[in-house]
Amino acid sequence: MPALSLRLPEDLEHRLEEEAHREGLPRSEVARNAISDYLSRRERERFMAELVTAAKAMAQNPEAVREARELAEEFLPLDNEALDIAEGRKPGEPVPEETVKGWWK
Repeated sequence: MPALSLRLPEDLEHRLEEEAHREGLPRSEVARNAISDYLSRRERERFMAELVTAAKAMAQNPEAVREARELAEEFLPLDNEALDIAEGRKPGEPVPEETVKGWWK
């Protein structure tokens, strides 16, 4: 495993030492985990930004919007059927009135 040397401000070094002590791990492992978590988060953020850019571009395309609506309408009955099953009802069975009133309570 390649080695990495870096300088930390005293407060950050102290926090790293405390975390390592709490977790019962070497400081290097805590630092590796932190770097790994940071890099994973940054990759997710970039991916999500790309998705948002693509969605915004698609929203500007009337043909894409029309096709998306058609697909959503086509799959809506299947989504409702899956929801019925997940909630313990037979597909198409009406929702009991007591679950509709006051669902937020």
